[in-house]
Amino acid sequence: MITKPDRNALRKKRHARIRAKISGTPERPRLNVFRSNQHIYAQLIDDTKGVTLASASTLEKDLDLESTKNIEAAKKVGELIAKRALEKGYKKVVFDRGGYLYHGRVKALAEAAREAGLEF
Repeated sequence: MITKPDRNALRKKRHARIRAKISGTPERPRLNVFRSNQHIYAQLIDDTKGVTLASASTLEKDLDLESTKNIEAAKKVGELIAKRALEKGYKKVVFDRGGYLYHGRVKALAEAAREAGLEF
């Protein structure tokens, strides 16, 4: 019997491979993206201290979203995380796509964050 590979397990392997090469510093934190079926989350992380500096997600009430699982919602989260990063004085970040393909919601979040002023 041939079994289908677990997509999330394969994503976690890709993410571990990526994380071996990149990490966030106090000057240039890591912009981490997590995508579930219902929501999308973004965090700015300083890996030297192991702390989250800022976060944004589709769970927030002030975003006024029609749907939390589409590209428009991801764009709003990208703009919000960029705004919060710039308020705290972070302009340059390292992008961590979390093992997901740079496509769809992940790409929309990244491009919205770039347009809002983040550099990566």
